[in-house]
Amino acid sequence: MKVPLVDLRASLDPIKDELFARFEQILDGMQLFLGPNVQAFEQEFARFCGVDHGVAVSSGTDALAATLRAVGVGPGDEVIVPSLTFFASIEAIVHVGATPVMVDVEPQTLTIDPQRVGQAVTDATRAVMPVHLYGQPADMDPILEIAGRHDLRVVEDCAQAHGARYKGRRCGGMGDAGAFSFYFTKNLGAFGEGGFVTTRNSDLAERVRLLRHHGQVSKFEHARIGSNLRLDELQAAVLRLKLPHLESNNQCRAAIAQRYDELFADLPIKLLPTRGDCQSVYHVYPIRVAQRDALRDHLEAQGIGTGIHYKIPGHRQPALRDVPHRAADMPVTEAVCRELLSIPMYPQLGDDQIEYVAHYVRAFM
Repeated sequence: MKVPLVDLRASLDPIKDELFARFEQILDGMQLFLGPNVQAFEQEFARFCGVDHGVAVSSGTDALAATLRAVGVGPGDEVIVPSLTFFASIEAIVHVGATPVMVDVEPQTLTIDPQRVGQAVTDATRAVMPVHLYGQPADMDPILEIAGRHDLRVVEDCAQAHGARYKGRRCGGMGDAGAFSFYFTKNLGAFGEGGFVTTRNSDLAERVRLLRHHGQVSKFEHARIGSNLRLDELQAAVLRLKLPHLESNNQCRAAIAQRYDELFADLPIKLLPTRGDCQSVYHVYPIRVAQRDALRDHLEAQGIGTGIHYKIPGHRQPALRDVPHRAADMPVTEAVCRELLSIPMYPQLGDDQIEYVAHYVRAFM
């Protein structure tokens, strides 16, 4: 049996016919960017996230960088971020000229540790970027309290948390703004690249819109230095058709995670618990084992796809050697990067596939 880590074709089949019809309509009209699909999707996804404003952009990385610029982060500022994250979180901080200050994560949930955030604040700190990792919300209440006390902006990295809830609140609606990625493996993924900024602040949303389109306020006038961060109409059409399925797909992910939890309950494996009063959307299903690389080889030999999120922590990336940054001790992050393995997780995963994966994990253990 072959069980991929993610089955991209399975997300196409339910929408294929209608999608191709919309593609034909878009190509007939040839309004390929900032058209009716982008505008409609901005309203639909903002409403889904429970915020007043949404801006569609070209990628999750661009969403983070544009949001940082829009909240006033720039050269000389510091931004606190977990080291256990995809490098784009850290990269976006560098792109705006600020200094990433990397801190450790909580040992159970693996999201940014609020206590470490508080310890990392200096006079130069301008913002905090909590990452809702693996579909799990970060512990936002203490982070928001720290930010309020020190007058810091909070930019949520929601790239892996489409639809996740923290104490009833959607990720992307708690800080000053949220940044989403629609990379094709995400819970809500395009068939290419895409990103999104959510906010309750109309002025902030307008600043992101200006940055997205070269700072243009009319056909010939540019009010500020911006970029080309536009989402195209074809990707917006994909996302509009997928969005109505997001909640049910997330419920399927939760059921699969619960089944894995049951099958692994008696094994010497560290599982990722869901934070109390929160709802994870299980972007990936990570397990922690001492012999991670050997288990990965074992599963791959049986046709089972795996992933490592992440093998080299942010503070050890060679790209930062000549870039200003700060990093505290990272005992949890260092251990996780040696031990964590992601096994197949996508809404269409069948019972027989789940049993097959669990059988070979058990056989190895």
